[in-house]
Amino acid sequence: MFSGSIPALVTPFRDGAIDETALRALIDWQIESGSSALVPCGTTGESATMDIDEHHRVIALTVAQAAGRVPVIAGCGSNDTMTALEHMKFAQAEGAAAALVVAPYYNRPNQDGVYAHFAYLAERCDLPIILYNVPTRTVTDISVETVGRLAALPGVVGIKDASGVAGRVTAQRLACGTDFCQLSGNDDMALALMVMGGRGCISVTANVAPRLCAEFQAACLAGDWAEALELQDRLFPLHAALFADASPGPVKYALNRVRPDIGAELRLPMTPPSAAARAKVDAALEIAELV
Repeated sequence: MFSGSIPALVTPFRDGAIDETALRALIDWQIESGSSALVPCGTTGESATMDIDEHHRVIALTVAQAAGRVPVIAGCGSNDTMTALEHMKFAQAEGAAAALVVAPYYNRPNQDGVYAHFAYLAERCDLPIILYNVPTRTVTDISVETVGRLAALPGVVGIKDASGVAGRVTAQRLACGTDFCQLSGNDDMALALMVMGGRGCISVTANVAPRLCAEFQAACLAGDWAEALELQDRLFPLHAALFADASPGPVKYALNRVRPDIGAELRLPMTPPSAAARAKVDAALEIAELV
């Protein structure tokens, strides 16, 4: 259903409010640069600090600005099942192609609770669901066995895997079948995932280097591993630098260097990246020949 380079969009802010002009410009640039889909209101989009009206406004604006040129996978996750369902129903009404739904964070449900959360959503809204497993943020893991159970539900079509465990790609392929869409949630591990049967990456780096990330994914999907490795080496310092401090601080700083019209403002509790992190980003941008 989805493949290629899919940016997890930052949400530009200006004076504390969503900068809709900058967001529209970012969306157009991403599409023109070859991104194959867009993810608003994910972790990188600072969804945790947006109220429901803001969250829904960003989804609606992204769908409207994309205007059918690429699909929109709306970030709909919450630790509250009913809030996640509200997000999904809104995203579906606006025309999103799918919902990205993170494992319930903070509550720390067991695997039965994780399954029940996603099953409840799938039963009450037929917007396709892409699971999002990022235990370093949520604490709660979606086990391979639970992914296999969920993949049997008609509405669960794929996973954004940010578990950091490369072997899970094959384990999930065996548990879920080859039609289950596996997308990397870690830019630095995307090459390994693609070799093992992945279809793309929901990417932080694509915010800053959309064309290079699109070219990397195209090479992987074509089986041109020599080209993919060359692009991986060019992009790897940037993949690392964008997590040299708490994300999305470094990626917003990097994007502002590449696109000065898109501000680097963050919402508390996020603060600007350290001088050391900025220096790593600066060096990585030069290696990638983006500045």
